[in-house]
Amino acid sequence: MTTTDIQTVPPLDDGGTSLFGKTVSGLNALGSLLIVALVILINIEAFSRSLFNKPFDGVIELIEIGIVAIVFLQLADAARRKMLTQSDGLFNLALQRKPGIGRAMGIFINLTGVFVMALIIYGSVPLLQESWNENHYVGVRHLFTAPTWPIKFIIVLGATMTMIQFAIFTWSYISPAQNAGPSTGEGQ
Repeated sequence: MTTTDIQTVPPLDDGGTSLFGKTVSGLNALGSLLIVALVILINIEAFSRSLFNKPFDGVIELIEIGIVAIVFLQLADAARRKMLTQSDGLFNLALQRKPGIGRAMGIFINLTGVFVMALIIYGSVPLLQESWNENHYVGVRHLFTAPTWPIKFIIVLGATMTMIQFAIFTWSYISPAQNAGPSTGEGQ
């Protein structure tokens, strides 16, 4: 197998045309819209504070939960596109020179991703249930409050989708039809 063969093997995920790919891309788009909404909210609040000496209540809380939501809405798509921060020089060298070792490394790396996402889910599901059952909220009563269950749900959803993406990558290193792992090109 040549270097170009390794880089051109298509991943099991079809780059966003499958239902899973479309869902992950949709979550990413939702995260991007949330970024725009936060920018607008911050600017409106800043103008209100400067021009009318009347800040909006709850902006800080919305920014706090908004940033967490953005991360988990966009995490699976970042993984799918191979945009997570990584140092893959040794990994790519192993894939080129010793494909068996490279595949084993790919399996290990991606199973580690599955494990970490499973830990996040394991720790977050009880918090989601508690937040839902006990009506937890952020903010100050009688000024501004927002329920916390939506952000807990987004964390569980984002971690689940990312875990599935890592599982897809893992399978691509195991499957004989995908024996070189996911393609290393952009935009997958």
